[in-house]
Amino acid sequence: MRNNINHSVCQWCFNDTALEDFLVIIKDLGVTAIDLIGPKDWPLLAKHNIHCAMCNGAEISLEHGWNNPEYHHQLIKNYTELIPQVAAAGYTNLICFSGNNDGLDKETGMQNCINGLSKIIPLAEKHSVVLQMELFNQADHPDYMCDSTEWGVALCKKINSPSFKLLFDIYHMQIQEGNIIKTIQNNYMYFGHYHTAGVPGRNEINHTQELNYSAIMKAILATGFTGYVAQEFIPVSKNKIQSLRESFLICDV
Repeated sequence: MRNNINHSVCQWCFNDTALEDFLVIIKDLGVTAIDLIGPKDWPLLAKHNIHCAMCNGAEISLEHGWNNPEYHHQLIKNYTELIPQVAAAGYTNLICFSGNNDGLDKETGMQNCINGLSKIIPLAEKHSVVLQMELFNQADHPDYMCDSTEWGVALCKKINSPSFKLLFDIYHMQIQEGNIIKTIQNNYMYFGHYHTAGVPGRNEINHTQELNYSAIMKAILATGFTGYVAQEFIPVSKNKIQSLRESFLICDV
């Protein structure tokens, strides 16, 4: 592979395969990173020399996030404990979520996010860890607050730290907004990580769906992005690993 794009993959989409077996498979495909793995499995990644491109384990849930002060105490505790562990393991990125609106207006929710995140951002900066808030669409995740690039970018600007960026999920934002390439060109400096999947259906990213992933990857590459792009599609093909191989090749621009 050319490896102009740093490839990763979300193991939950292939969770009928044991993690250790999956690590062997992706390494055989020439991929040396994986997404959404917590600290209990990091020793297994180290054993196989696989990098965790996006760590998890500090969040409460997608629905219960930084926009609600009710959860700040637990979140601050969780992230304060995990940020140094992420750095010690040699990793950089740690996922976080806005949470659902639950009756909050967007402005109040954003200020709540700022108030809570500001308590841990200095620690993240100290350890060179980047907190990445994922964008979701309303069809799959009704009431989720961070559902638009505009809102997420506004939050990034207000936090104003190299240790806070957005996880730009291409699948979610195609459903929610469309205009993917232009959005990337205009806002790439706030995007620290990318996820893929086919639209509609969240399946393979090949010709069976509407997005041109090769063109999107070229646009990402043109921004100078040096982070990771992780496959997060749910394969419908009987040969799931062949689907994964094809997805890496589609993105290997």
